[in-house]
Amino acid sequence: MISFDFEYYKPTTYDEAVSIYQNMNASGKSPLYYAGGTEIISMARMDQLRTGAVIDMKGIPECRVFQFHHNQLVIGAALTLNELAESPLFPLLADTVRDIADHTIRNKITIGGLLCGKFIYREGLLPFLLADSEVILAGPSGVRQIPIRQILNGEPRLEKGELLVQIITNANYLEMPYVTIKKTKLERIDYPIVRIAGLHTGEEIRMAFSGVSAIPFRSKKIEEILNDTSLSLEARVDIAIQWWPVPILNDILSSSAYRTFVLRNTLLDAMAALEQGRR
Repeated sequence: MISFDFEYYKPTTYDEAVSIYQNMNASGKSPLYYAGGTEIISMARMDQLRTGAVIDMKGIPECRVFQFHHNQLVIGAALTLNELAESPLFPLLADTVRDIADHTIRNKITIGGLLCGKFIYREGLLPFLLADSEVILAGPSGVRQIPIRQILNGEPRLEKGELLVQIITNANYLEMPYVTIKKTKLERIDYPIVRIAGLHTGEEIRMAFSGVSAIPFRSKKIEEILNDTSLSLEARVDIAIQWWPVPILNDILSSSAYRTFVLRNTLLDAMAALEQGRR
């Protein structure tokens, strides 16, 4: 159970949500935006998080949008992983989020909560990084639309009180050849030792990673190496790992040596699949 009391708010506009956040923050309530609530509940039960107010996003219509607009797919931040996994609109995203958790939990986890949460894996971010998606953010300074890589590639860098409202992806990316591969310690539904998502744009192969390091990321330097066809595939993969921009994790799930071994083999498989034009 949760050992502390908190206030609950369900605004109907994002302006109202931001206003409530500012008021609660000024009152020392340490407010949190809330949608599925799985992370907040789990961490609060373990006494790893405390808040005096939660602000439920699910009553904001813009956070529940899932449609095309001017050749762009608009995804509201309050959509659940199951809603995305069961839709044919963004196949790479659907295949990536489908094994993040079991079906029951995916009915609660929202894409906004996943992208902005405290868990390090944030696997659902990878397709958006590959597709150069943009985000709509609402905060005390107003509403802004920026590339997702500017605030979520690596550690989240939202301004205090900012709310992720929508993710916008150009439709041209949605049917490009892709791979998404997850390697876990034991079960299919588990935290990843290595998660790779890849996209072939026709001009280049793009790769994004989760589970390997303490942050999910896409690296242009890694992509430059992997796309250098003057080298053998094995050489490209080995050089990419040598250039890895952040430390490879060594934790209870896996040693860094074993992760590196799995990363190398998974990268070889992913690159081979994309270079042959397969999904």
